[in-house]
Amino acid sequence: MPDALTFLEIVAGISLLFGGGELFVAGAVALSLLLGIPQIVIGLTVVAFGTSAPELFVSLLSTLQGSSGGDSIAVSNVLGSNIFNVMVVLGASAAITSLRVRSRLVRRDVPLLLAVSMATWAMASSGSFTWVAGLALLTALVITLVWEVRSAREDHEEGLDDIDAEGASTTPVALFKLAVGLALLVVGSQVLIKGAIAAAQTLGVSEAVIGLTIVSAGTSMPELVTSLVAAYRGKADLAIGNVVGSNLLNQLLILGLCALFSGQDGLLVSPELLRRDFPVMVLTTLACLPIFWSGGVINRLEGWLLLGAYGLYLIEQILSSTAAPGIDEFRLFVLVAVLPLVLVFLTWTSLRWMQQRKAAG
Repeated sequence: MPDALTFLEIVAGISLLFGGGELFVAGAVALSLLLGIPQIVIGLTVVAFGTSAPELFVSLLSTLQGSSGGDSIAVSNVLGSNIFNVMVVLGASAAITSLRVRSRLVRRDVPLLLAVSMATWAMASSGSFTWVAGLALLTALVITLVWEVRSAREDHEEGLDDIDAEGASTTPVALFKLAVGLALLVVGSQVLIKGAIAAAQTLGVSEAVIGLTIVSAGTSMPELVTSLVAAYRGKADLAIGNVVGSNLLNQLLILGLCALFSGQDGLLVSPELLRRDFPVMVLTTLACLPIFWSGGVINRLEGWLLLGAYGLYLIEQILSSTAAPGIDEFRLFVLVAVLPLVLVFLTWTSLRWMQQRKAAG
């Protein structure tokens, strides 16, 4: 079992990341309000960048350590965070209250996220992200950001009326929050990485498993808190846009930078991540389309369905990392029982929505 110091390092690192992410988001939103950016675009860009900052610092610093363990934490942190964002952040937000989805998410942003997810999976299939792949991801990031800003000017109906102005005080206060949040993110990342690697060594599990579970959940706390608060206050655009935008930035920005600074061998990707976790990330992204499309609302049942799916994912992680005897039976149960039920449910909700639209038309 990990000693008390390792446990305290993990808790302290997550706490510092949580506080730093909160301050960073507050400062970023305050500045964006002064620029008059619509709510959905704030969620997809500014808030998404702020809440993805913990993942960025943890992954980048672990890569700069120059070890294969650092690479495992960097890649698995991105994968785990993206899976956590869709299943837990989006699921918990919908469990609080049904979330209405804007059509632009279904038409543009989710298909873009799906395309990026499949592209990163293809890039990783060689066993590493090279500096060329990193440069390609960063170029795609710039194009995406320009596209979001240009499209925001066309979406005149998406105003700032629903956003609280409480955080938009003055520019010096916003910059101070950004600076303090940035400092906490740097320190928290270093502490969490140290504790996570020590825990992995003590428990005898791989750094990839630690990155997929403890580290990814810890660094995704800002996304979770931001989306839960937004959902509770009735700001579905901010809650959903935060998840979609964070998942885009996790791949384009974080994997891009880590690959660019990973050295001659590139950012190494373990076969286990390629075989299991990349497909899970792509499938969870693909599942967003019928959920978002069916009536334009993510209802509470679908939210609980996403949370239940993450519970199964965690069980599989634990069983596989401990080489438990029932792992094959559990995977068979998920494949022949759970997955078909989920597919039937998604198909049924989509068909019901199409019938309702046909009847209304």
